Amino acid sequence: MESGETIQIWLLEESDPPTIAAAFTNMGWSKPESLYRRYLQEQVAGTRTCFVAMFDGQFAGYVTVNWRPAYPGFAEMNIPEIQDLNVLTNYRRKGVASRLLDFAESAVARRSRAVGIAVGLHPGYNAAQRLYIKRGYIPDGRGITYQNHFVEEGARVVLDDDLVIHFTKQLPAA
Repeated sequence: MESGETIQIWLLEESDPPTIAAAFTNMGWSKPESLYRRYLQEQVAGTRTCFVAMFDGQFAGYVTVNWRPAYPGFAEMNIPEIQDLNVLTNYRRKGVASRLLDFAESAVARRSRAVGIAVGLHPGYNAAQRLYIKRGYIPDGRGITYQNHFVEEGARVVLDDDLVIHFTKQLPAA
């Protein structure tokens, strides 16, 4: 990070969804405002927490913690899952993702000794794969999943965002 650049993180607020959706639309990604409205509803219900990052006053990215993940490996062990970490292209390699993960892990550490995260297997996730391993995440040892269903050996699958491997990390007491 350059001198003077600042990253601010806060919980998703009612005014954030239009800004977030527009930023991703401008980048060519389909992330509709309705997604962030759903995240707000889930945050109010206590099933998800969403952290938003600003870099020098501009929206830069977000991450969520799903307190009740669908992935069986985490659901069975009551492990919260960090999901949907997204940083706008212009703000990558500036520490935004790491700061968002710091906030997410800290929130989880207040309720759990372990946190989970999934990462896609296609090349678009190469940077995320490296980041998670550098932060101490290790594969959960249950293989890969497609849409939260375990992939059997020899199965043919589509290499898209839904083909993932799940990792866990042990957290210090908060």
